[in-house]
Amino acid sequence: MNELVSQIAQRTGISEDKARQAAEVAINFFKSKLPGVGGQLDGVLQGGVAGSGGVREKVQEGLGGVFGKKSA
Repeated sequence: MNELVSQIAQRTGISEDKARQAAEVAINFFKSKLPGVGGQLDGVLQGGVAGSGGVREKVQEGLGGVFGKKSA
């Protein structure tokens, strides 16, 4: 999570506090739209890589629906 917050702050020029708020909003949004990957997303954000297999594919599939595209 800290890495995500740092990247948001650096890339946008906002404070780390605001970046953390933005990250939490985005994470909660993705969890609500992609409930099947919520636990895996938490694991990745806590710095773990184990158990994250397939997260990318599931996120990409789910994001198609989030942005109005049908997933395959």
